[in-house]
Amino acid sequence: MDFRQLEIFLAVMEHASVTRAAEKVHLSPGAVSLQIHKLAAELHTDLFVRAGKQIAPTPAARHLVESARAVLGRVREIEQSFSGDPATDTRPFHFATGLTTLVHRLGPPLRKLRRAMPHTPIGITVVPTEEMVSGLLDRRFDLALITLPVSEEHLTVLPLFEEELLILRPSLASVRAWHVGNIRPSELAAASFLLYPRRSNMRSIIDRFFENLDIAPNVIMEADDTEAIRLLVEAGFGYSILPEFALRKQPRHFHALRVPERPLLRRQALAMARTEYPRALTVSIAKFLQSEIIAAR
Repeated sequence: MDFRQLEIFLAVMEHASVTRAAEKVHLSPGAVSLQIHKLAAELHTDLFVRAGKQIAPTPAARHLVESARAVLGRVREIEQSFSGDPATDTRPFHFATGLTTLVHRLGPPLRKLRRAMPHTPIGITVVPTEEMVSGLLDRRFDLALITLPVSEEHLTVLPLFEEELLILRPSLASVRAWHVGNIRPSELAAASFLLYPRRSNMRSIIDRFFENLDIAPNVIMEADDTEAIRLLVEAGFGYSILPEFALRKQPRHFHALRVPERPLLRRQALAMARTEYPRALTVSIAKFLQSEIIAAR
C-alpha cells in the first residue's frame, strides 16, 4: 500500500465514480480500477461493490476513509516541510556560535531574524569553533558562525569580516578613553599570559603569532570564556590577547596594545555543511545574517 493508492481511493469515495475519480487523479479509469483492486487485496477486504451501473462503498471502505485522510494529511505536512520553501519549513533550525560573538555581534541581526521569521523554531547553541564544525558535519547544526581557518573541504563558507586581536596589559588606574598603543616583543617575552585553551581555534591563531615573533609565551592560566579572561587581566593576573570588539566596555583596568607591523587578525564566517541537497531555510537564514552582520560592521 502506498499513499498514491489512498489518494485514488479517496477520489473514488468522493465522486462515487471510477470515471470521475480518474479525471481528478489524471489516470485512466482502468488504472484507477487496478489500484483499487490492489489496495483491496493488500487490506484483504472488499472496498466497493456494484449497485447496478454504479459502485457503492462497503463498511470497510467507510472505515478506511478517516485513516486514509489522516495518513495523506501527514504526508502533505512532510512534503511541505521538505518542499524547499523557507516559508513552509517547520522543522527545527539549529544555529551555533561562540559566546563572544553572540554577545557583541549578533544581538541586532538575531532580533531582525526573529522578526522576519517569527514562527520558525530557531535554537541557538554556544560552543567553540571546533565543536561547531563537528556539529555541522554530523548535521546537529544547520548553520554556524565560526572562526577561520578550518578545513573547508566539506563546508560551504560565507565570509563575514576580519577582526583584530589586541594584547591586554593590566592597568592599576582606570582607563576610560579608547586607544590602542604599541608594545615591544621583548615585553611580551617577559610577560605572563592568560589565554584560550590549546584545543581552540583562537589559541592556534595566537600561537602562530608568537611563533612568528620567535616567542614562547609563559602561559599561567587558560580559560574558554573571553569575559572571564578580561576580568582576570583587570584583576592583575597577567596579560592576554582578545578580540577587539569585546574590549570597549568602560571604564576598564587594562591597556589595549598591538605589536607594530605585526597585525594579529581573526576571520569570521558563516558555515554550513556542503551537500547536494542544501536546506533552503539554511541558505535563506545564512544570506540574511551575512547581509545584516556585514551591514552592521
